[in-house]
Amino acid sequence: MGTVLNPYINFRGQAKEALDFYQSVFGGTLTVSTFAEAGMPVEPGEESQIMHGQLETPAGFTLMAADVPTGMELTSGSSISVSLSGDAEAELRGYYEKLTESGTVTVPLEKAPWGDTFGMAIDKFGINWLVNIAGDATG
Repeated sequence: MGTVLNPYINFRGQAKEALDFYQSVFGGTLTVSTFAEAGMPVEPGEESQIMHGQLETPAGFTLMAADVPTGMELTSGSSISVSLSGDAEAELRGYYEKLTESGTVTVPLEKAPWGDTFGMAIDKFGINWLVNIAGDATG
């Protein structure tokens, strides 16, 4: 296997809920390990939180997530976005619609100046998503 780049999203006590949501959006197989299962020392009450979660989707991408224990710093913000792009229009539109059902549309999914269909959203967990559907290369 060559090198693979995967988004890894950190949460504070919401990783399992978020991963379940992303599985409902993208489908696929979800595996999770809690801090207790991994034998990791955390504050009382955090043992059942997610030490590592991984979603393998039928589309071939991997999304990973974890809860950050209270003893570690977690800075929320908009310094990174997860981008979905390709020419599978129905699939990408479906992802966008599911991500925005309980989130916020920041840029409607519509024809962009560069010829593609593009949209941006923030999901219900505060994660920024970009969706770019390739336009007709001939036109």
